[in-house]
Amino acid sequence: MRGKIPIKNRGGQKYQIKIKYLVAALTLVISTCILKMPAKAESCPDLRIVFARGSGGERWNTDDYLNFQTTIEEKLKTTTLDYEFIDLDYPAVGVGLDNLKTTLGAFFGAGEVYEFGESVKSGVKKLDKMINGSNCVHTKYILGGYSQGAMVVSKALDNLNADRLIYAATFGDPKIYLPEGEGMMPAACKGQNLSDYRMYVPDCQAYKGLLGAYIPYEPEVFAGKVGTWCNKRDIFCSSKLNMNDHLSYVSENLYEDASRVIFDKITKYYGIENRISSPHDTAILIDSTGSMASMINQYKAEAYRLAKETLESGGRVALYDYRDLSDPYEPVKYCDFNDCTLGIFQTELDKIHADNGGDTPESLLSASLHVMTDLEWKYGSTKSLVVLTDANFLSPDRDGITFDEVVALSKRIDPVNFYIVTNAKYGDAYENLAIETDGKVVTNFDELSLLTDYIMERYDSLPRVEENNELNERPILKDQKIENISETKIKISFETNGVKTLVILNDMILGWTTEKTIVVSGLDSSKENEITLVPVSETVRGEGIKINLSLTELKEINTPKTPNTGQRQIILN
Repeated sequence: MRGKIPIKNRGGQKYQIKIKYLVAALTLVISTCILKMPAKAESCPDLRIVFARGSGGERWNTDDYLNFQTTIEEKLKTTTLDYEFIDLDYPAVGVGLDNLKTTLGAFFGAGEVYEFGESVKSGVKKLDKMINGSNCVHTKYILGGYSQGAMVVSKALDNLNADRLIYAATFGDPKIYLPEGEGMMPAACKGQNLSDYRMYVPDCQAYKGLLGAYIPYEPEVFAGKVGTWCNKRDIFCSSKLNMNDHLSYVSENLYEDASRVIFDKITKYYGIENRISSPHDTAILIDSTGSMASMINQYKAEAYRLAKETLESGGRVALYDYRDLSDPYEPVKYCDFNDCTLGIFQTELDKIHADNGGDTPESLLSASLHVMTDLEWKYGSTKSLVVLTDANFLSPDRDGITFDEVVALSKRIDPVNFYIVTNAKYGDAYENLAIETDGKVVTNFDELSLLTDYIMERYDSLPRVEENNELNERPILKDQKIENISETKIKISFETNGVKTLVILNDMILGWTTEKTIVVSGLDSSKENEITLVPVSETVRGEGIKINLSLTELKEINTPKTPNTGQRQIILN
């Protein structure tokens, strides 16, 4: 029967119900069941790796995000961890970076600068909700952020649950803070007092970012969980003025460098084996004096194993021997990083014989300085100098080389880590050399193979700072005067010995000016209005002057209200 179906009641009587009524009833039942069903459970991987992209970047498609993901993922694939990558869903509004190359004259309009601050706040809120609001109590987080995204990450730290975070890495952060970079002769330029979160900031005069500083940069509860990378002359985080360096974190392999640090943190947290290391440059320096005759073959066997594992891991090896300058005997190079294959290493190793000598100590300082100077060490590699000896060393050496000179050269190179294999009698004598170069002393033959394992398991990041920086005198700006032109327009006059002045409204860069008087127009009285004037010479930027503007009562305020919330003070340089 078309449009109707027969249904029997309990007594067997037939009656008919229209299909449309049955369908309506079924729909109601199904809808009720759906409403009663629990919401889909949140996916809870072991790890979430979240990246906050830079200004104007398209989500999921910036080179910085893709390189950050790739370099970490290729290491995570060696584990059984469950993980996911997220490109943070926040505006990342553009900032008109072309303005940095243009002198705009004396007039600036506020325009849409307020969107930048709102963009950063939006990113902070998204991170807060993602991490603190997650029901995945066992999921841990890795954070990364570039440029504006670095500001998002570093600003968010105050509000995040530290127990859920394994590590946060920032790149080109305009709010970086490195107190060791303050002054004309900063401590960083002497390799002193380096912040523990300073992973790679070659510029020893880097102090505060172009847009100020988060202080402290590493909140106490995040100790050991924060690292920052700043390219050599990056205008946003170093004292220098190069925009290209700000755009070169991929080409300079800084995400690769950070990935090794991040992966090490991950493996340590989960207690799993770290099978990834940086490339190794290992130089082996053998004491070939006569007293080594009884043990040199055992030393050689372990030297061969170390060379084999280094080469098989993609590293490079070099082989030298030494005795004493008064022997007379200059250090001999058997093969170096450019030509030392395993076959050549074995052939050359067989040529080394214990002979002559007779006096102690030997000329290790002179020999090690010679080796470090002679070799072309690879940038970013783990650098090791393995010394096999049964004697003490002269300090100063017979040619005047001192302990301090050797240590200083080691540190300038990266450092070069000294590993000294000797007998127990001289172990203490070498302890300081190992400590100063972040190496190790082995005095037990049974520990020889363990030393090779120890060296191969190490990785080194890029040098934390370059101590041989050319220091530049920073320009200054002073005597600023503020005048009210209208409700939305401010005139500022100042004196400076800089070539140009960078003008920043809140955290948005307006551009350069060569004028000593500027007019900022289009101000919004409902918003926070903070002007920063940064004097710039041809090669370096100076300390910025921060001015808080009140549109109802114009005056310079010594203790300005702070546009950022949280536990940390926001200070512009």
